[in-house]
Amino acid sequence: MRSLRELMTRIRNGEAQAAYLEQTGQHDVDTETRRMLSLVSGFAKTADPDRDSCMLSAPGRTELAGNHTDHNRGRVLAAACSLDTLGVLSPRSDGVIRIHSAGYDQVISVDTQDRSMHPDEQGSSEALVRGVVAYFADRRYGVGGFEAAVHSTVLPGSGLSSSASFEVFVAAALNTLYNGSRVETIEIARAGQYAENTYFGKPCGLMDQIACAHGGIVAIDFATDTPTIDSVDADFTAAGYTLYVIDTGGDHASLTDDYAAVPAEMKSVASALGHETLGDLDPGRFFSAIPELRNHCSDRELLRAMHFYQENDRVNEMLAALRDSDMNTYLSLVRESGISSAMLLQNYFSPRRPEKQAVSLACAHASDFMRRRACTGAVRVHGGGFAGTIQAYVPLTYAAEFRAHMESLFGPGSVIQLHIRSAGPLAFS
Repeated sequence: MRSLRELMTRIRNGEAQAAYLEQTGQHDVDTETRRMLSLVSGFAKTADPDRDSCMLSAPGRTELAGNHTDHNRGRVLAAACSLDTLGVLSPRSDGVIRIHSAGYDQVISVDTQDRSMHPDEQGSSEALVRGVVAYFADRRYGVGGFEAAVHSTVLPGSGLSSSASFEVFVAAALNTLYNGSRVETIEIARAGQYAENTYFGKPCGLMDQIACAHGGIVAIDFATDTPTIDSVDADFTAAGYTLYVIDTGGDHASLTDDYAAVPAEMKSVASALGHETLGDLDPGRFFSAIPELRNHCSDRELLRAMHFYQENDRVNEMLAALRDSDMNTYLSLVRESGISSAMLLQNYFSPRRPEKQAVSLACAHASDFMRRRACTGAVRVHGGGFAGTIQAYVPLTYAAEFRAHMESLFGPGSVIQLHIRSAGPLAFS
């Protein structure tokens, strides 16, 4: 920790952010420096310039494989990305957490002594903060107040886990200020999931929080209550590709039932064979029982179960391809994942709104670009699906042209370039 005054000086001369830039995949040094200076200068207007302060960054995440598998004890491949929640923070002695978020007038304020659930907070940022605090306190980790000014480049609704990034930011702040950075990565992730499940009211899995808290590319196996995490180093840019996420502008507000139906239908198939989740059921037993299962399960339920097992295998195959630096095989598997999500999982659009097919249109528009130029690349749905984002791997030589091609359909700023970030939450001063 350094004084706010000294932190400002170190940012101006480039010392403070050196490790941040190296470990987080940030390539635009000037933009990031201006972003930090804006946060610190705004913070300094209401803070003592001699108070202890530091910067803290928590990444967003991108899903590389394992579309809708984590909730049935499956496997996923995910990565922390260069978009992040960045903030300047200082400890408070009164036990109150106050977070000022750039672009929002409302200040998040939570008394860490009050860890009860507030029904009126459900679905709010306050609920996430209070839930993280409660998780830490219940496990006898240190908790306390802090003041923070934050700015996030993880766009809400972009499928890049803005909520998990924020949860990990709060947990990492408590870890840095009150626990000597000793709380383990999995506990940082679980604190975020607990806050989202119990206080916020969203029954999410743990993939997003692990990816944000861990950093790098990780294969996560949810077969047991303690997930197995396997890391791999890979650089898509060095391999000749730009990784994009394209925001199709879809509205998630009315899609809760579509998202909830996916894990429910998978579990329905497992239940028909005496198990709780598909991950508990041997895949051979499932495939041999399909004729019998048709008497008890819908065709869509069976198709979604088939996707689960095939996608599970793909995670291992894609992990192996990355370890072998075999981009041709990796991209072929990415394309297979996209086809499986469209045909088996069926999460490219809501069956209740067949006229709204922005994800399908985006994948078709992107694939047509690659076909017409006879270039290698891959496209798939990204995240939960039904609306939202797609993911594209584009050869570097076509990256600028591809961006213009997609933005002509979905508007300026809809194409977001991602870099893999090697670090999880990172405090620096």
